[in-house]
Amino acid sequence: MGRERTSAALGRIERALARIEANAGASRTPPPGAENVDTLRRNHLALRTKVEGAIGEIDRLLDTQGRG
Repeated sequence: MGRERTSAALGRIERALARIEANAGASRTPPPGAENVDTLRRNHLALRTKVEGAIGEIDRLLDTQGRG
């Protein structure tokens, strides 16, 4: 009886270990669309630069009107 329980427990441990190993290998693969991250970052930086420029221009216009 004790050997059967030990054998069953070892079987469960081996199956759990196999699931852990399978999931660990799967997590190393990049997520879908990961190749687009660099493009997204470049686009974000370009847009941010344009927005900062536009806000600066608005500030200058408001400052000019305030003095006028």
